[in-house]
Amino acid sequence: MTQKYINDLAYKVVGCAIEVHKIMGPGLLESIYQKCMLKELSLNKIEARQEHRIPLIYKGEDLDSELIIDILIKDCLVVELKSVEKTLPIHKAQLLTYLKLTEKPKGLLINFNTENITSSLVPIVTEKFAGLSKE
Repeated sequence: MTQKYINDLAYKVVGCAIEVHKIMGPGLLESIYQKCMLKELSLNKIEARQEHRIPLIYKGEDLDSELIIDILIKDCLVVELKSVEKTLPIHKAQLLTYLKLTEKPKGLLINFNTENITSSLVPIVTEKFAGLSKE
């Protein structure tokens, strides 16, 4: 796995989000966009798992948790979907926490309640990403 591979994958996922947004427009519930994204990812032959549960280990003990990633792409890219007027720092913090707990290299915060997906897109990379080969 390389930075290029993950960035190319993220680019394809953003393309899927743009397609969903183009067809569905802003203003729907997050759950609707999630279903549409999963369909679009499938149509583009991108392996994705929905509502991936994150185990919460605290002081060596597995605690029953309700931490759930909206979409996990090819076991390396965390996608957090929103349908809010404006993304807030707490949304970014949520994605950062998911990345830390799963030790995945990159995440995308995608807000569908916007006129332009790419203008509100928040990509986040971790130290694990920085440690990967560039090519």
